[in-house]
Amino acid sequence: MCDSRQPASPPTLFDHLHRYDRVLEVGIGRRTDLAAALAADGVSVTGIDVHRREVPEGVTFVRDDIVDPDRSVYEGCEAIYARNLPPELHRPALEVARAVGADFLFTTLGGDQPAVPVERKTIREGTLYVVVADRG
Repeated sequence: MCDSRQPASPPTLFDHLHRYDRVLEVGIGRRTDLAAALAADGVSVTGIDVHRREVPEGVTFVRDDIVDPDRSVYEGCEAIYARNLPPELHRPALEVARAVGADFLFTTLGGDQPAVPVERKTIREGTLYVVVADRG
């Protein structure tokens, strides 16, 4: 007899992030759909970018540079995430995440590989790179 059940589709980036109470998106840019969905789900979301950006209702925006961060912006967040993060920003973002005790989750563009040690997870959008904070 044939099993007609479809295999479960991989989780999305949203599925990984909506479990947190407070997250921060590095380089929010103009694609604010994920931040908006998280905020609508009750997650406290802060978007940062080096340029002033419009963000949806429920999302806080702070102008900051992950390479020269104002650490107070990141304090208290449980996860720092980024979409299509270029390799030159992997290490600075990870350093901020470690400094504030937050998990670090990110995707890259195309064939870019992570520039820091990570755990890889398959998500619907491709590969999610994860560094879990040492909350020891």
